[in-house]
Parts: sequence; structure tokens; C-alpha cells
Amino acid sequence: MVENTTLMIFKILLIVILLIAFVPPVRRFLFYLLVGRQLVKEQRRQAPQPRREGETRVDYVPPRPNTNKGGDYVDYEEIK
Repeated sequence: MVENTTLMIFKILLIVILLIAFVPPVRRFLFYLLVGRQLVKEQRRQAPQPRREGETRVDYVPPRPNTNKGGDYVDYEEIK
């Protein structure tokens, strides 16, 4: 009796694994259940907020050019 029950459980598990592996709609649905809802929530949370009229926002500030042309000047003295 116990052998039949374990065999039946393995058959059911095998069928479920095969469905998940080879049927794309089932995979998409399971992915949505596991991950998709969290992704949608994060996307909504990260959506840009509406700006007020007259508000200025700077997204990119170009780097300033390096005005230093070299190091400090050191007098050169020849040693004999």
C-alpha cells in the first residue's frame, strides 16, 4: 500500500515537472506568481514623480576639466 502511494506521488511530481519545463504558458504563469507581482510593485514605486511647474531638475552634471597642467615646478640642478 505504501509503495503504491509513493509511486503515485512520484508520478504526479514528474507530470508537474514536465508541465513546468515544456509548457510555456504554465512557466509564464508560475513566474508571474513567484516574481512578477514584486516586479510590478517595484516599477510602480520607481516611477518618476510628477514635477511641479517651474521646478528644475539636473540629471547629469558634466565633469569639470582638470585645470592642473602638471605638478609643482622644481628647479633642476645638475650634480657632478
